[in-house]
Amino acid sequence: MTKPPTAAQRRIIEAADPATGRLSGSETQLAGLVRHGLAFRHPRPPHACFLTPAGHRVREGAQDPSAAGVPAPAPAAPAATGLFAARTGAEPAPPPDAGSPAARARDVRSAWEGLLELRRMTNPDGARDRPCGWERTHLVQAAALALEAAGCPPGPEGYRVDETPQPEAVAVRDPAPERLGACAAALEAAGWQVSEHAERPRGARYLLASPRRG
Repeated sequence: MTKPPTAAQRRIIEAADPATGRLSGSETQLAGLVRHGLAFRHPRPPHACFLTPAGHRVREGAQDPSAAGVPAPAPAAPAATGLFAARTGAEPAPPPDAGSPAARARDVRSAWEGLLELRRMTNPDGARDRPCGWERTHLVQAAALALEAAGCPPGPEGYRVDETPQPEAVAVRDPAPERLGACAAALEAAGWQVSEHAERPRGARYLLASPRRG
């Protein structure tokens, strides 16, 4: 973005959904925001547009007159999805994409809402409470997003999501038993089947979680 957004673009940005960043406007207006890096278009029909981190900064600047008028360049996107990567608990501390807690919470909320919409569009019955095909092919990322969206803290002192030899199953570990229980509740609420097991020989507890099918 080489110049501040126009007044019309600012009005669209300011009217974005406060929870998801979803935008409403004409096709020409939305295309302009995408072209300037202030919005991105969801890859699935109906190809809705959502604010990028740069777009969110413009919106926050409009609400705070002391903020700069020109947004800083958007940070480099995680390689996992091109836009967002849920924290699996295996990241270094602090994670390479660490930003303000408020910005991270907003990005997680937007990603979770986008996943629910993907469920609606790709599950044959339009169900939002049951995992979709994408989640079955991205098990670790999908489980981590469900946990982070539910407010569970990732590692090193929180949860960690790992692949397992079992088909369509991930392992979730947390050193605190009460947090492990919270992880189980979060995954079940997100449509996953969860069982608790003991590792050998130490007996440490962990979860096995699989996307529910019906």
